[in-house]
Parts: sequence; structure tokens; C-alpha cells
Amino acid sequence: MSTFLTAEWRKLVMAQYDVAPSVLEPWLPHGVELDRYQDSGAPGNPARCYVSLVGFLFDHVRVKGLAIPFHTRFEEVNLRFYVLRTEPDGTQRRGVVFLREFVPRSAITLIANRLYEEPYATLPTHSNIFETPQSLRVSYAWRYRKTWHSLAVEASPNAQPIAPGSEEEFITEHYWGYTKRRDGSTSQYEVRHPRWQTYPVLSSEIHVDFAALYGPAFADLNKQQPASILLAEGSPVSVHSGSRIKSCGA
Repeated sequence: MSTFLTAEWRKLVMAQYDVAPSVLEPWLPHGVELDRYQDSGAPGNPARCYVSLVGFLFDHVRVKGLAIPFHTRFEEVNLRFYVLRTEPDGTQRRGVVFLREFVPRSAITLIANRLYEEPYATLPTHSNIFETPQSLRVSYAWRYRKTWHSLAVEASPNAQPIAPGSEEEFITEHYWGYTKRRDGSTSQYEVRHPRWQTYPVLSSEIHVDFAALYGPAFADLNKQQPASILLAEGSPVSVHSGSRIKSCGA
């Protein structure tokens, strides 16, 4: 696969919400199934089906090796869920499906929508990263229809490795993207990056109207506390040109 995009994803705030599988099934692309997190250390605890609200900094962006003026550094906020694909040879790929992706650059939205049918939209965004020897505060904000929404955490400034088998590993170790296309097929592409480190989160603030941003199917999240929140340092990433998974009618 050729490399389509390289960048750095930095200071990723990720808030997980437990949802019923039936909420996500209408958005499930052909050829993949929902991936659930099972806490092996909690006997009798059922596997969780998560959506994650994610804010992060997109930096040093290059498309086909070229830096596009005014499009090399910007925020992204997305809502995503987790899927699993079993290949014909039996190997499994863990990936994500994006429900909505907000960026402040209209050219990014135009390319993503027209060429790849990725659910991007252009909104004003803002971020703030403030670090002291005692704490690290990261916040993301975005405006939709005159209302500002925000996602922020305060954490210890000492990053730590992600423990094998942990929920943090489940959330961060999905390396494929899947997109439901209008013709019934599915786009798939690979995202490569090294294993991340995370900062211990001390507190968080989330002010988001999920119903307004993502539709009535997600209105219950307005009354729900996140099951977990993490702050990942991130790393350089590369996104590789993908392929199609065709449905029977595509």
C-alpha cells in the first residue's frame, strides 16, 4: 500500500461511552462486526460496546509528501466506534468507524467527503495545551450553530507505557479505518503508528450536546458519564491508501 498521508497526532483526549450495540448497527459498514472490550479482571462483567469522543492535534501534515499551505496544523474532534474484520485467510483486523469528524479546514472536508465519503464537517475549533511540572491540561473546543462544545482533561505530566490487556490498549490499538460507502461497499485503509504512552488523568470536563452534534440516537449520552477517559501523547502516523470491500449488491 502506498502512503497517502503522514502527520503527527498529539495530545489525544479520548472519552469512552458504553452504548447498546443496536445504537451502532445502522452505521456498521459491510464486512465488519462490532468489537467489544472485555475486562478480563472483572469476572461476570459483560463486554462493553464503546463509542469514543476524541479530540487531538493534527500536526506536520503532508499529503503525498507535500505540505499544503495553512493545512499543516489543526484540531480534529471525532466520534468513533470499534470494529473487527475477519479476512478470508482467518486473520483479524481491529479498526474504527467514524460517525462524525470535525476540522476547521474546509479543504480537508471537501477532499474527505468527495473522494472517500468520510463524514467530515468544517467547524471553528480551538485548543489549549498548558503544562507545568505538576500537571498537564489539554482542552479542545468546537462551535456548532453558535454553541461551543468542549472536552478537557487535567493529568499528571509523566507519561506511562500502556499495559498489555488494558482498556487503554483496546482503545488505542485499532489500526484500520472502515467507511460505509453509499453504493453499499466499504472502504478500508491502514493507519500505522508506534505504541503510545498515556498520562494519568486527574480530572476532566465535558460539555457536549451529543444529540445536536450526532443525532437523536446519541441523545442518551447527554445524561451519561463516560466509562473512562484517557490522554495519550500520540506519535507520528502514516495513513495508507486503501481498497474496497464489496457487498453482494455493490
